Amino acid sequence: MADAALIDSPAAWRRLGVALLLSAIGSVPMWAVVVMLPAVQAEFGTARADASLPYTMTMVGFVAGGVLMGRLSDRFGVMVPVLIGAVALGLGGVAAAMAPGILAFGLAYGLLLGCFGAAAVFGPLIADVSLWFAKRRGIAVALAASGNYVAGTIWPPLLQWGVQTIGWRHAHLAMGVFCVATMLPLAFALRRRLPLPAPRPAAAPGAAPERVLGLSPNGLQMALTAAGIACCVAMAMPQVHIVAYCVDLGYGAQRGAEMLSLMLACGIVSRLVFGVVMDRIGGLATLALGSALQGVALLLFLPADGMVALYVVSAVFGLFQGGIVPSYAMIVRENFPPSQAGTRVGIALSSTLVGMALGGWMAGAIFDATGSYDAAMWNGIAWNLVNLAIALWLLQRGRRFRGTRPAFA
Repeated sequence: MADAALIDSPAAWRRLGVALLLSAIGSVPMWAVVVMLPAVQAEFGTARADASLPYTMTMVGFVAGGVLMGRLSDRFGVMVPVLIGAVALGLGGVAAAMAPGILAFGLAYGLLLGCFGAAAVFGPLIADVSLWFAKRRGIAVALAASGNYVAGTIWPPLLQWGVQTIGWRHAHLAMGVFCVATMLPLAFALRRRLPLPAPRPAAAPGAAPERVLGLSPNGLQMALTAAGIACCVAMAMPQVHIVAYCVDLGYGAQRGAEMLSLMLACGIVSRLVFGVVMDRIGGLATLALGSALQGVALLLFLPADGMVALYVVSAVFGLFQGGIVPSYAMIVRENFPPSQAGTRVGIALSSTLVGMALGGWMAGAIFDATGSYDAAMWNGIAWNLVNLAIALWLLQRGRRFRGTRPAFA
């Protein structure tokens, strides 16, 4: 009973605060690899395509690490992957600072800073937070998922200042030392684990396997993975290419960076609002709502080529899409055992990163082929329709099979 009293308690909210802080600190590689790119490219004398390799390796490492760290969290508790992440971020900062070439630099990001570093403070923390809340799980998950957006608001100007004042190598050393010094003590605040409910008895030989929304558990996971890829292929078009689009229109990179910052800031607000909504209507309905609104925002980009219009549409896009990613964690918690939360949330959220990487590349390839971002935007809208179709299909199945299987606490 004492452990049950911790659900939605002040202790749970304090744990959420620690998780948000850890995520905001530990997500630094996702932004550092972009900020450091021009200086690294200049020193190593590489082509732009070769200089983009560290970003690709970071994304691949993040995807693999999301699943690995999720499994560790399920088995040993979230403190273990966070401790690993803190040490890996420190070692990764040193390795990147000492890199003799672009390949070694990319490996430092892909393995240490991405796979074992930043991945440890994304999916595992969101999954852990979901275990500590019931009535306010939606807003708690949304807050935990906002950590990387907070990082995107705070870290880039600090890193750019570091590159300009002490150079990119010393900036990496400072980044690594800061992560270790702050994250290690914070990790020990997460040492307590809630006892999870006993697993349900296995089905008798010959009995039909347990179904989730009328699907096998892995079938539902595959549907969520496809939805995650599709939504973020669409999401990547504005987030990855808004700066380049502004340059093409003659507004300059600075205006594009301001629009991106505005988009991310509005995304934080959006995640909080959608978190409240998610507590009322559930994860599946929130996914469908967020997908529909993201599609509307993408359509608004098509006629927007004036500077004021782009600022407005960037803000609208941030406000409309922020609830999509947290909804996947909510859907997992509503339909899978708590003992599987880390692994299954990690898989679902990793699929969104696959979508971001794929979508950013696809938009660039379509632009190269057509000389315009219009076709790339229509491509994003098409992928968004795929996401919306999956969300509506799962929502319909959820209503159809409501009551046939109790939701997990």
